[in-house]
Amino acid sequence: MPSRWRTLAASCCAAVLLAGCSGGSDEADASPETPSASSATPGDEPSGSPEPHTGGETPSASPTPPPPAVSVLGLAEQEHRGDRLRLGAVREQTAAYTSYDVTYRSRSTTRRGEESYRISGVLNVPTGRGPFPAVVLAHGYIDPAYYERGQGMTRERGYLAERGYIAFHVDYRNHAESDDDPRFQTRMRLGYTADVINAVKALRLSRDVPVADDRIALFGRSMGGGVILKALVAEPGLVQAAAPWASVSSMEADNYRQFIAPDPGDSGLRDQLARLHGTPAENPRFWRQNSSRPYFDRITEPVLMVHGRDDDTCPPPWATATQRALVAAGVDSRLVWYDDGHAFGPAFLAAMDRTVRFFDRHLG
Repeated sequence: MPSRWRTLAASCCAAVLLAGCSGGSDEADASPETPSASSATPGDEPSGSPEPHTGGETPSASPTPPPPAVSVLGLAEQEHRGDRLRLGAVREQTAAYTSYDVTYRSRSTTRRGEESYRISGVLNVPTGRGPFPAVVLAHGYIDPAYYERGQGMTRERGYLAERGYIAFHVDYRNHAESDDDPRFQTRMRLGYTADVINAVKALRLSRDVPVADDRIALFGRSMGGGVILKALVAEPGLVQAAAPWASVSSMEADNYRQFIAPDPGDSGLRDQLARLHGTPAENPRFWRQNSSRPYFDRITEPVLMVHGRDDDTCPPPWATATQRALVAAGVDSRLVWYDDGHAFGPAFLAAMDRTVRFFDRHLG
């Protein structure tokens, strides 16, 4: 299993033991400029070649080819349907909320037909009649072989529920009690994004959960930040707001170089990706098409990015580059910095308070 990514997971889990609070600030980051992916280089995007004009009638425009199946726009082309949200055992009950084990069905219609996965998760429901606003949580990388249901955003889930939000933590396919997708890695984990999209839809369809259908947000940390950015691109208008915390890069080539290329434990995955898709150096077009940044102009929701100045897992310049690209694409986005690391320890409460105020403003 990827040892570098297990280190990432361990840093996230360790933060659960930390407490305390420190303030953040809103000033712009002074990190060096990262080249923006919003300026396409020749050959980056697929395009049709018009036939030569030979006289007579004006030729019709060549049809636009469909996006590759393994790509962010290929994911957007699919029809996503989430349903069958089932409440299971009660995990925890407090004066403020009840926490349940849950499952739901994540279905996507692709060119090859329908794919359907049973996905597990944890749902915190505030005490009271509702309806309540909701936040769907996308956790960071934890080796699926060791991942346990609801792991990775336990603090965030409880904090949100105590403040009147339904908090729905998605395990993703291949995690905990979820069904397995044998191709989830070579398909660039786009299935994780499909599972998050379908979690929103399953929540809206549920008769057992008192959710306010038009007051739902996405909240992702680390790898989950990248997951929700792709969800915003793939299905504009799905939710009312989104908050990526300590996010991976919005360009997949950066993530490959940071997490996969240098890790001896990832040699098998590197070989598979190289054989099927090529490396970022060999096939930059593929890696660009599987990134969210080139398609930020599709995003319609306001975005709050939160990042630590001392993040040594997802470098701060990644957050700066993503924020600049979001603003350039016309997205209502803000990047807030805190003096903290990747897992958010001392600044966790201040950052959560800021995030909840953001959700209150857009879901209230």
